[in-house]
Amino acid sequence: MKSRDRMGFTLLEILVVVMIITILATIVGISVAKRPGEARVMAATVQIKTFRTALQLYQMKHGCLPTQEQGLKALCEKPTTPPIPDSYPEGGYLESKKLPKDPWGRDYIYIVPGSKGDPYEIISYGSDGEPAGEGDAADISTSDM
Repeated sequence: MKSRDRMGFTLLEILVVVMIITILATIVGISVAKRPGEARVMAATVQIKTFRTALQLYQMKHGCLPTQEQGLKALCEKPTTPPIPDSYPEGGYLESKKLPKDPWGRDYIYIVPGSKGDPYEIISYGSDGEPAGEGDAADISTSDM
């Protein structure tokens, strides 16, 4: 008898892996569906951290942060108001050419300088869209991260 080298996966192995992934996705989906407020808060936090990283790259490349007038939009497209960066990357600093909104469909707030002495602050006012609040209506801000 010749021994054969196994070069691929059997159909049964692939089906087992697909079944395991489906079960895990279902569990995660149910968990998120039970707590949509918490999921949106987490999504806003991740997005704000992404903005923070992009702003750090912007500052390293251009020597300054976007002004409050330029806003976070300067991360997606080259600013048209001074100071205008000389060597702005073609794709911007975010994956999207359009500035994302917070999970509640509102614009993020960009303040220069920040309220607690930081060079800037990025804020989502949470589910109620108003300053302060509790739970999923609480503000999500770089000054608290």
